Amino acid sequence: MSHSVVPITVGASNLIISRAREVIEIEARTLDLLGASLGASFTKGCQILAGATGRIIVAGVGKSGHIARKIAATLSATGSPAMYLHPGEAAHGDLGMVVEGDVVLAISNSGNTAELQVLFDHTERWGIPVVGMTSYAESLVDRRSTVCILLPIATEACSANIAPTSSTTQQLALGDAIAMVLMDMQGVSRESLKALHPGGSIGLRLASVSQLMHGSDKLPLVDLNLPMDDVITCMTSMGFGIAGVVDQAGRLAGIITDGDLRRHFKVLDQVCAREVMTPCPKMLRADMAAEDALRFLNDAQITCAFVVGEDGPNCAVVEDEMVATINQIPVGIIHVHDFLRSGLS
Repeated sequence: MSHSVVPITVGASNLIISRAREVIEIEARTLDLLGASLGASFTKGCQILAGATGRIIVAGVGKSGHIARKIAATLSATGSPAMYLHPGEAAHGDLGMVVEGDVVLAISNSGNTAELQVLFDHTERWGIPVVGMTSYAESLVDRRSTVCILLPIATEACSANIAPTSSTTQQLALGDAIAMVLMDMQGVSRESLKALHPGGSIGLRLASVSQLMHGSDKLPLVDLNLPMDDVITCMTSMGFGIAGVVDQAGRLAGIITDGDLRRHFKVLDQVCAREVMTPCPKMLRADMAAEDALRFLNDAQITCAFVVGEDGPNCAVVEDEMVATINQIPVGIIHVHDFLRSGLS
């Protein structure tokens, strides 16, 4: 890559796109090299980090510091308590944050960040393990770490090969890899993530159907033998456009939709619910993730479904097995609009 810079004019759209693609390709090649380079030091580093009984202290300066903050946030969000420590502030009292049981993740592209020296002195004094992340062997980080993960020396996407681009991309990707490995090592479940993300779009995606559904007081339920005139009244009064047909035990035997009404239009005044209903309806479990439930409705091309208790059927079943869902008592109902109103799409 040339170190001379040819200015790109504002109107040169082709050159703008070409340069952007070049940057992305350079960084993609760097990530390929990173993946191929992983070995025993990565394994050992993950084992040390997973063994932390306290927190993972992520430290770095400059651009590496920004990456360190992101890695600390990702670790904490995926079940590994972590915090960012600015090495420069460490020498002014913040070393007190690093205590027995913690593990330090020290990040430096050059490996010779002078501000890390104080942190290494502290970790050695108290026997606190350090996992290093650097591109240069025999550097300060490599020599002072308990185990050091060496990144391939990256060609920066900067025309002068100076501005941290490919190198910080490597650091961020390696941090994500560490976080995901630790998550799997520690058996962090979807429910665990739900507890860590009660708000925002992630919290919504992990919310359960029971949190969005309409409860039992809103259920449009009719008896098997109810005349269709009364069934239609129930359907229109509840506003969902469907009615659930239940047996004497309150178990859902079928549903009646607008389509069912159209198919039996000529005889509606002569028949009852059991003769019009569609048996073996598709249902949702109350404990099903909202994201999965919305996907199920879209895949099934239906806009509304009844919800059964947490011991109900797995909705992702083949049609032949849907008979097993008949003997379920509905506890709620949900419409696709309920997901959309909540911000899930």
